[in-house]
Amino acid sequence: MAFPGTPSLSDALAKHQIDLPTDQVARIDRYCQLLWSWNERINLTRHTDYDTFVTRDVVDSLELAKLLEPGEEVLDVGSGGGVPGILLAIVRPDLQVTMCDSVRKKVQVLAEIATELGLATPVFAERGESLLEDMRVDSVIARAIGPLWKVCQWFAPHWMSMRRLLLIKGPRWVDERKEARERGVLRAMDLRRVASYPMAGTASESVILQLTLKKAGSD
Repeated sequence: MAFPGTPSLSDALAKHQIDLPTDQVARIDRYCQLLWSWNERINLTRHTDYDTFVTRDVVDSLELAKLLEPGEEVLDVGSGGGVPGILLAIVRPDLQVTMCDSVRKKVQVLAEIATELGLATPVFAERGESLLEDMRVDSVIARAIGPLWKVCQWFAPHWMSMRRLLLIKGPRWVDERKEARERGVLRAMDLRRVASYPMAGTASESVILQLTLKKAGSD
């Protein structure tokens, strides 16, 4: 559960100047309570107070939501405790969000949480690459699933099944980009930083990277 002395979700949102509809705040608060209750039995998150939850999970999800077009089909890979998938499904009900994780216990909990919240959000106990063998989506999204070069390798065979990759990264993203270039995994890709925003309480920033296939004939 949340640590004693932490503010309410509404207080934490107001502190960081985030304005959401009342019904979404109530649903997100319910999500917090479910997530933190389950977290006492299975490790789902390190963000167990409202302030950290807002400055990390909510901020990341809202920045990502700005980049998604109305009605997009989205696959959240390595969903863990449901970030950003659950939060996207709450704040952007127009999206068709699917979540997956390779850890079956986490998927079972995530499916229960989604059901409790009344979200029509499928959850699969599979790796994203496996799902993309039969699934077609607009965007594959992920946070903290591995270094950039590995992610590029994992999804390289599946570009016919998606339009783009959107990856939430921390301040080491420049080093990850350098390593990916050195390994040659970016040769066929366009990589753009499509969002950057401060990490509260630090001098660093988070970014969202977009990867797409280069068009034929481009450098």
